[in-house]
Amino acid sequence: MDWQTSEDTVPSAFITEANRRALRGTPPTTGAWREGDDPGDRQFASLGALALESGETLPVTRLAYETWGELNADASNAVLIVHALTGDSHVVGRPGPGHPTAGWWGGIVGPGLPIDTDRYFVVAPNMLGGCQGSTGPASFAPDGVEWGSRFPYLTIRDQVAAQRLLADRLGIERFAAVIGGSMGGMHAIEWAVGSPDRLDRVAILAAPAISNADQIALNSVQIEAIRMDPTFRNGAYYDEDEGPYRGLALARRMALLNYRSPDELNERFERSWQGALDPLGHGGRFAVESYLDFHGNKFTRRFDANSYITLVEAMNSHDVTRGRGTLADVLGTVTARALVLGIDTDRLFPVEQQQAIAAGIPTTIHGSEAVVISSPFGHDAFLIEDELVGRHLAALLAD
Repeated sequence: MDWQTSEDTVPSAFITEANRRALRGTPPTTGAWREGDDPGDRQFASLGALALESGETLPVTRLAYETWGELNADASNAVLIVHALTGDSHVVGRPGPGHPTAGWWGGIVGPGLPIDTDRYFVVAPNMLGGCQGSTGPASFAPDGVEWGSRFPYLTIRDQVAAQRLLADRLGIERFAAVIGGSMGGMHAIEWAVGSPDRLDRVAILAAPAISNADQIALNSVQIEAIRMDPTFRNGAYYDEDEGPYRGLALARRMALLNYRSPDELNERFERSWQGALDPLGHGGRFAVESYLDFHGNKFTRRFDANSYITLVEAMNSHDVTRGRGTLADVLGTVTARALVLGIDTDRLFPVEQQQAIAAGIPTTIHGSEAVVISSPFGHDAFLIEDELVGRHLAALLAD
């Protein structure tokens, strides 16, 4: 069904009455994958205790992940793909039991595609703190109750540490490539800087080296939208009849405004009405309002409010220079063959941030300036523009 397609992977579109009917009813208290749910294509790795940057220890750590292709005899053909903030391990595949949405990069990963699963063994984990099978706030703590807001503060480096443990568990000492976009790009650059001996190539797509004040400010209002929902109950909502879906939907609507470009929204919707009612004081709505409401509502059915806060705060932590030196010094240590890609209409992580990364990494495949693709779709173009993005990924992976 079309409403099961992730809004991140397609152009913006008008919302039909059939779309709206498909999402009637109150959302569940959480859209997290829970114990006892159909695992779908997920596999699970129990990684033990994990010491965190904060000084706390996560006593039980598990990552859900999916794989495609076959690992070769010397484990030299593994590619790690790290998803964006609201993604998951389901990179390729149809929606179905265990997977509420279709794979988010089906035009990039697969036999004969830029990330060729006839050649590579592709691993995609649900990041630590997520809500689709990996340990996160919706998971049970040692006391048998969901972690909720008690879940420890995570950083990007903590999440990469969990990914390294997963690689160890799978027998992968060195990845042929680590590839990520947006928040996943934060992980990718952290891999390149923090574990240079464990990857041959890196792709950093539409991501910064450091989360700046503007981005932290945008994240802070999304977090506050969730916490102000009276049904949030300080994160202890899992046993209640109603969860903080209004606050979570509002946070998602705020985020969508940064994921898409003004030109796309203006050209797609203009001042169109949703339906026949006049929005100028006669009970109607503008089409763009309906678009945001629909996708905010849909999002609450596949995500968890506490997990959203945890992951957004991890994004705020992102700074590859923390405790390491200047940006130039830090990026100068990267040894992996690198692709740094930006999008000309990205207002979440503007091209200037990718240019700063490309200027500092000595091993890019494109010189000292980032590859910049032109797209009307803003930040989400790395999920939509398969041909443009795939061409550069193929160049990175070429022998």
